[in-house]
Amino acid sequence: MDDKVPAPFERGTDGPKVIVAGVDGSESSWRAAAYASGLARRQNALLAIVYVQPVLAAGAALGGPVVETTTEVAEELMAEIRAAAERLRGIYDVRWEFHTFRGDPFSGLVRAADELRADAVVVGASEQAGHRIIGSVAVRLVKAGRWPVTVVP
Repeated sequence: MDDKVPAPFERGTDGPKVIVAGVDGSESSWRAAAYASGLARRQNALLAIVYVQPVLAAGAALGGPVVETTTEVAEELMAEIRAAAERLRGIYDVRWEFHTFRGDPFSGLVRAADELRADAVVVGASEQAGHRIIGSVAVRLVKAGRWPVTVVP
């Protein structure tokens, strides 16, 4: 006979604790963030909104202000997110954080999900035709098989 005592049931702790939503300013990424926000609200999870600042080697090689440009994009996204959260305050409250990572979108989201200990990742469907050939970020995240991934059209 086994003397192990079964673990007690934990009410309200069986859902995700952290949901990562990737945003890049595209319409599909905003829909993904909205969907992830609803999931986070219903599950009482933390919504981690992640923007991956692309590293543009060609622009850097030409002496362009790449970091300043991507930082400006991140600041604009953050301002839009804050404005939306403020409009919905008291009606639709969600615990959220905004994070930026550098790199290509796939690697940046993987690193974000790992560092934030994500239980789920939500991204928008790619709007670029070339991704049908080389694979979109969403497809690559699904193939990585490390978290449940929801792709929002």
